[in-house]
Amino acid sequence: MIPIKRLPIKTVYYNDEHNDEFSRAKITPKIISRDYEYISKNPFKIIGSFIAYRLIATPIAFLYSKIRLCQRTRNRRTLGLIKNQGFFLFANHTQDIGDAFMPHIAIFPKRAYTVVHPNNVSMPVLGRINRSLGALPIPSEIRGLRPFSSAIGERIRQGYAVVIYPEAHIWPYYIGIRDFPDTAMKYPVDLGAPSYTMTNTYKKRKIGLRPKVVTYIDGPFYPNTALSKREQVRELRDRIYETMRERSLESDCEFIRYVKNEDEKS
Repeated sequence: MIPIKRLPIKTVYYNDEHNDEFSRAKITPKIISRDYEYISKNPFKIIGSFIAYRLIATPIAFLYSKIRLCQRTRNRRTLGLIKNQGFFLFANHTQDIGDAFMPHIAIFPKRAYTVVHPNNVSMPVLGRINRSLGALPIPSEIRGLRPFSSAIGERIRQGYAVVIYPEAHIWPYYIGIRDFPDTAMKYPVDLGAPSYTMTNTYKKRKIGLRPKVVTYIDGPFYPNTALSKREQVRELRDRIYETMRERSLESDCEFIRYVKNEDEKS
C-alpha cells in the first residue's frame, strides 16, 4: 500500500456507506416509464446519436477528463483480450460530473452505455449530454425493468460496453471501495458476458491540492459456470470487489476524508 499524503480539504461524516449520498446536485428526477425509448430504430435518430456522441459529447468528455481531472488510464491493453466483444465495466463512484465522462475516455474508441439514476438524464444541460453519451436510466416502475434489461442485453450483443457503478451513490474523491450488493452481476451472468473493472484512484499533483485521477482497467472476468446461477453472481461480485479494493490502494492523496459518524453508538 502506498503511504497516504494526508491533505484533506474537509472531513465528511457518514452514517451508512450503502445509502448516504454526497452529490452536490439537487435534482427532481424525471419519471422513466416502461415506454422510455432506450434504443431507437429510427435511422435519423441513430445517425443523430452517432454524431452527437462522436463529435460533441466525446470531445467534451475528453476535455473535462484531461484538463479538469488530469485523468490518465493504465492497463488498457487488457481490453484487447476480448477484441470486438461487448462487456460490462464496473467502476467506483467518486465524481459528480467526471463519472459521466471518464469511462468513455478510458475505453475509447469502444462506445459505452452507462446505467444511471433518472437524475442523470433530468439535468437541463448535462442531462442532454448524458443522453448523447448513451445513458440507460433505471426505470421508475417495475414494469419498466423488462425493456431496461432488454436494452442492456442488446448493447452487449452489439459489441458495446455497459458501464455500471455498483456503489450507486456518489462520494466525491473517496479513496476506498464501499461495500456493494451483487445485484448488477446478474447481467453478465445471465448473458455469459465478460466484465472489467475501472478503478479511479487519486494521486497528488506536482502543483495544486486537487489530486489527479489515475484509472486502472482490470479483467476480463467471466462467470464461473461450474457454479449455480446464484453462486455465480456472488462469486463474480467478490472477484470484482476485491480487484477494485486492491487497486484503490494505489491512491496516495486523500482530498476529502470520510469518517463514520459514531454518535448513535455513544
